Order: sequence, then C-alpha cells, then structure tokens
Amino acid sequence: MEEGLNTKDLYEEVKRILGEPKGDVRQYSPLTHAFIGDAVYTLIVATMVVNKGNTANSKLHSMTEKYVSARAQAAAADHFMKKGVLTEEELVVYKRGENAKPRSMAKNATPYEYHKATGFEALMGYLYQTGRIDRCVELAKLAVGLDQ
Repeated sequence: MEEGLNTKDLYEEVKRILGEPKGDVRQYSPLTHAFIGDAVYTLIVATMVVNKGNTANSKLHSMTEKYVSARAQAAAADHFMKKGVLTEEELVVYKRGENAKPRSMAKNATPYEYHKATGFEALMGYLYQTGRIDRCVELAKLAVGLDQ
C-alpha cells in the first residue's frame, strides 16, 4: 500500500473503483460473506507472508496455506471463542456463518472444522464489506499468531 493509505481508505478506494454494493451488505447471506471473506483473509495472510521477505513461490504458497486452510481457520475460531475476542455483533455474524448450509465440504477438513471455517470466513467478509478492514487485519494477526 502507498504511504499514508490506511485500511479504511483502501476499502473506500475499492468501492470508488468498483462501485457501491447492491443493497445493504449487512443483509447478505452468510455464505456470500464467506465467499468474499475467504479472499480477503487469504489476501491479508499472503501479504503478511510476503512482508517477511522475498522467497520461492512454492514456499510462499505453503506458508500461506498453513493459515488459510479450513482446519487453521477452525482453530482460529475456537481460539477467538475461548479468549472472548469477538464483539456481540461479530459473534452473531460468525454463528450465522457457522450454521449456514454450504453445498460442499472441504476435502481436508471435517464437517465440524468446515462449518467453523465458514463462520470465520463469513465474519471476515462481513467486516470487509462493512468497511472494517482494520478489524480483519487485527483478527488475522491473532489467527496467524496461534502457533507462535
């Protein structure tokens, strides 16, 4: 990002270029939030990984995948629940995502992990779509720091 551009400015710039979302994003389905949340979380984690230094693409991919897998996202969600990290609003969004009925399941995760990961992604998507990228980054840092 360019000097002086904060996360809120980034979201506003994306909206300026792509246009406003149709309807009230707070009313979108949890699976719609999870769809965009998956991409947002992956981008944040990939940025954190790349910021550690230039390295082989395969290493960047494996370092990123370590945190963006359904299993890792489920562990992060469990951590957030134990630590009471989420606000009431965030908890409602997470639970809606966790309880959503996706049409498919992850290949390398249990249904339990997949539902938790969907809740995690729904929360990230909701925060992004409501202009709170700073909170997405904060939660991503907490999630990535679980094994350190």
